[in-house]
Amino acid sequence: MAKIKIPPVLRPSVGGEKEVQADGADVGAVLRALAEQHPATQQQLFGADGSLNRYVNVYLNDEDVRVLDGLDTTVGESDTLVILPAMAGGGA
Repeated sequence: MAKIKIPPVLRPSVGGEKEVQADGADVGAVLRALAEQHPATQQQLFGADGSLNRYVNVYLNDEDVRVLDGLDTTVGESDTLVILPAMAGGGA
């Protein structure tokens, strides 16, 4: 099972856990398994078309999955996914 690190903003949706585990052969399958285990994460992670929400960044072992194969990026049992909400930025 892959380890998933949960950001503070999503922790209420996973019972307050900082880290959970889910099965899946690729990033999309792991995140869908997370959403099945914790349904409140579904709309936070995925858009209506099933793609990754554009305001969510997912890293596999410190690599942004968007520069890899996206949701099709292969995940091994010892891998770690980190979910980070995209932050709006701006200068004064």
